Amino acid sequence: MQPSLFISHGSPMLALTQTPARTFLAGLSASLPRPRAILAVSAHWETAAPMVNAVSRNETIHDFFGFPRALYDLSYPAPGDGALAQQIADILGKAGFATGIDQTRGLDHGAWVPLLLAWPAADIPVLQLSVQSHLGPRHAFEIGRCLAPLREEGVLILGSGSFTHDLRRFRGQPVDAPESPDVTQFSAWMDEALARNDIDALLDYRARAPHARDEHPSEEHLLPLFTAMGASGGSAARRMHTSTEHAILRMDAYGFALPD
Repeated sequence: MQPSLFISHGSPMLALTQTPARTFLAGLSASLPRPRAILAVSAHWETAAPMVNAVSRNETIHDFFGFPRALYDLSYPAPGDGALAQQIADILGKAGFATGIDQTRGLDHGAWVPLLLAWPAADIPVLQLSVQSHLGPRHAFEIGRCLAPLREEGVLILGSGSFTHDLRRFRGQPVDAPESPDVTQFSAWMDEALARNDIDALLDYRARAPHARDEHPSEEHLLPLFTAMGASGGSAARRMHTSTEHAILRMDAYGFALPD
């Protein structure tokens, strides 16, 4: 049985910069059973309706600009799994979520950067599932609930986003700049709600959590958390990591139904 996870992927420079979050991700696989396949739900693939990719080998998408050449030289050519992609589309379709299959798309940096750190051999099949930002947390949660049985088949469901993500305030702060107080307040509220498994409060975080609309001006970077939560089978979250980068990006990670 695989868990479901939510991790914060931060800047693409996470792949190259020594930070606490990078150290955490580099050690992640040692704490988990080896997956048969990984389904990555990344904030950086937004579509009107759910889409899953089905390729023989994943292209590494460098969906960013202005970074050092070394970052563009990195690749993560993990295999895909067409049969699993079809199974996912069928599961979601039967639940009323008409789901398409993309036979060309590879992995964006929300998927390949953390996977490169955690499973550097790129020898586990990886699929990516898109998010529907305009449909909100409950939709993302229900998608996860539909996919929960895949965990029994050895599929790790990995939500990849950011616990806070107000990039409007990035002004070149150093990676270890002190955390902004509003980031602290929002993250504390979310952590407490996750610890007590208060699903109703979490699904309504935008109205209840302090500074919610400041930390997430748009929702795509938090929605993968709700998919991981939905896939948990009702298990409460366990915080696996917490740190802050550039004063505004909380890099927290949570696991659901983690092994003892």
